[in-house]
Amino acid sequence: MIGDSERTAKQRIPSWLRVTIPAALILIWFGLFGAGGAAFGSLSDVTTNDQAQFLPASAEATEVNELQEGFRDSDEIPAIVVIASDEQLDDRRLAAIDDLRQELIDIDGVDAEGASPVLPSDDGQAVQLILPIQQVEGGEKPAEIVAEVRTILGEQTLDGTTAAVTGPAGFTADLTAAFSGIDGLLLAVALAAVFLILIVVYRSPLLPFIVLFTSLTALCASVFTVVTLARADILLLSGQTQGILFILVIGAATDYALLYISRYREALVHHERKWEATWAALRGSWEPIVASGGTVVVGLLILLASELTSNKVLGPVAAIGIVFAMLAALTLLPALLLWAGRAAFWPRRVGRAGDATEVHARHAAGVIDASAPDEADLPGRGIWAGIGRVVSQRPRTVWVVSVLALGAMSLGLAQLDADGVASSEFVLGESQARDGQVILGEHFPAGSGTPAIVIGPEGEMQQMADVALDTAGVDSVAVVSADSPAGTAPMTGEGIRALGPPGTPAPAPTVVDGDVLLQVTLTDPSDSLGAEATVEQLRTNLDEVGTEVLVGGSTAVALDTNAAAIADRTLVIPLVLAAILVILMLLLRSIVAPLILIASVVLSFTAALGVSALVFEHVFHFPGADPSVPLFGFVFLVALGVDYNIFLMTRVREESLRFGTRAGIIRGLRLTGGVITSAGLVLAATFAALGVLPILFLAQISFIVAFGVLLDTFLVRTLLVPALAYDVGRAIWWPSRLARAAEAEPDRAA
Repeated sequence: MIGDSERTAKQRIPSWLRVTIPAALILIWFGLFGAGGAAFGSLSDVTTNDQAQFLPASAEATEVNELQEGFRDSDEIPAIVVIASDEQLDDRRLAAIDDLRQELIDIDGVDAEGASPVLPSDDGQAVQLILPIQQVEGGEKPAEIVAEVRTILGEQTLDGTTAAVTGPAGFTADLTAAFSGIDGLLLAVALAAVFLILIVVYRSPLLPFIVLFTSLTALCASVFTVVTLARADILLLSGQTQGILFILVIGAATDYALLYISRYREALVHHERKWEATWAALRGSWEPIVASGGTVVVGLLILLASELTSNKVLGPVAAIGIVFAMLAALTLLPALLLWAGRAAFWPRRVGRAGDATEVHARHAAGVIDASAPDEADLPGRGIWAGIGRVVSQRPRTVWVVSVLALGAMSLGLAQLDADGVASSEFVLGESQARDGQVILGEHFPAGSGTPAIVIGPEGEMQQMADVALDTAGVDSVAVVSADSPAGTAPMTGEGIRALGPPGTPAPAPTVVDGDVLLQVTLTDPSDSLGAEATVEQLRTNLDEVGTEVLVGGSTAVALDTNAAAIADRTLVIPLVLAAILVILMLLLRSIVAPLILIASVVLSFTAALGVSALVFEHVFHFPGADPSVPLFGFVFLVALGVDYNIFLMTRVREESLRFGTRAGIIRGLRLTGGVITSAGLVLAATFAALGVLPILFLAQISFIVAFGVLLDTFLVRTLLVPALAYDVGRAIWWPSRLARAAEAEPDRAA
């Protein structure tokens, strides 16, 4: 009898341990909560949004960045100040701009010696000033220096003129400002959304706080670990990765908590004492939680195979978060619920006095397996009982219609534009750098201030300049020269042009290890797709000069980033699918069922991406998408989508062992319907919260994952998978013994 087994278990574990173990777990997690809370303030110190730092070491732009260090004294990023008017700038205004220049170069962090003079446009209606912003460890960040420059410009704008700060430093400042809401707004929106869903699901004043505390503690432990590793230069953290970490941990930890709570609530009906109910809940939930979390961790760690460093660092950072989410759901949450007991569900009455005794009596009479819920525990009416009847009565119709619906949604993939976007489009809404880029392009060559960089042998300098000048999309070429007052000297087809009165000798180029550095100004904005095409053609043309000639710069960084992202997409997606398939085979002891699950989540992903492509194009009017968007969407949707199928199919297998396959499918669907739907709503809401940050990449990931999770929750897991499994029958467990053992007992629907 179950009562005897409970008493035996109680005798094996001393009472002091039943108090000490939960208390110790809670204290340990409280310590991690405090340490992580303190680490939140250090996130900005270890976070970088410099795209060049995330390039693969093998990229040509990376090699150029390293070679450039020999031609400059410090690590700098250019800010371009542009001041324009609708009419000619007179001498009075130009003199005022010269005075303004002096004030700007006096700002701490601006390289005064490297700053350019005030450069007027050919039409006389605008000037530009290039300010090298120093990146000094321990000093002010470039975004803070740009903010100071913008403040001075705002306070001293000349009448009838418009001023803006653009260029790489300007875009970095705008991106940093867009990410500034991660620690506050993003987290607040995500937690509020989860809290409201939990209130609706449980209608309890205490349980939502227990779940949220568990999730937030898992996040704090993750942040503490990630910050520690970033300070040790083991991990590279970006604002993008930070935002995904927050959302992923809150969503996943809450999902795992919901699964555990559903088993704990069942166990309280079957067990009189909280300790025995806790162990029963852990026995029923640890395997699907570990399998689900492990699937996500493996999928994320496969990102380590990526070329792009931004993809590589996301893998371990997010995997750390998932590990802590699992640990919190399997240790902290059970300890808190053991403390709260049935009161956690108040005002609902779960496992009322006498319920367990009655259940034990039925078990003793052999009415039902002691560890299984009986028919009284199954919802007899309501949506899940109705869905179970539909699936059991017309399984083939249900899954065929579901597949056709997902296939129709997938047709939107033809509208997907994921070949990259200009960096000026990264920030949604207002962007001074983007506005400044437009002004710059109206009066100067649009690539002014952020030239392409060509490094090659000194002996090939003139040939390199000639090839560059003959390339469509190139406006001018200059060579770095320490002898020139401006730091560079213009080049023509006849050589370096002298600066000064007739007879002035031409400055000598700066030579480092036998190489010279040419700055190639483009006619298109440096962050545009047109500029990328020019750089690509420039590389092809310069290959004829010699393979030792390299092309880099901010445009080349974007070009190489897109190329690496596309290569990662091709490599990582098959690896993730193969890894998840192996995990499912080990978990379900089957080949057929995992193949069905993998096919369903892949079809769900293509449907989500197809609908997203249509929405991005025709509703939000986005300019395109980064090549990494489909990859990240795939990793999150496939790994997280499989979670719900794991929750479902592990319970189906458990029920099939007792009642036969088809009855087990319907019972599993009815028993997990509520908890999986709640989990899907929570995860969709948390990913949707990413949309509050005005970042194009995160807005797109937010929609794809949120919509895809809802699709998995309400269509794939609710209808497609159960109906297809029901239609296939016991063969889904092939080649395990369950497929053969079920032959002796006819399947029956619950």
